[in-house]
Parts: sequence; structure tokens; C-alpha cells
Amino acid sequence: MLLQYIQTALECAHYEIIKDEEPFYGEVPPLAGVWATGKTLEECRRKRASPRRLARPIIPIPRGDAR
Repeated sequence: MLLQYIQTALECAHYEIIKDEEPFYGEVPPLAGVWATGKTLEECRRKRASPRRLARPIIPIPRGDAR
């Protein structure tokens, strides 16, 4: 069920071109905090769909040393 929710949310992704070294920007409005940039649209999509990036708004992922 979670995978179906994520897949449906990814279908709502929005992309735009911004003034940056990585001009392609994409975000997934149903998943707050899921966004990525890339030098190409495909790179942006690949980064945006990374498991770590998708899980962050749903499952807290510690950064750095988790001791």
C-alpha cells in the first residue's frame, strides 16, 4: 500500500527550469520535502526518485552519526 501511495504521488511531480548550475528542478507536492535538481530532466527524475529522498518525509532518517 505504501509503494502504491508513493507511485501515485510521483505521478503528480512538477518540473521547472531554474537559473542554477543544475537547471532542472522537480518536486512532488503530495510528499512535502521531496525535491531534486539535475543538469538534465532525466537526472532530476532519477535523483527525485531515490529511496532515501522519498522515505525522508515518511520515515525519519538520521543524518550523520546516529549514536
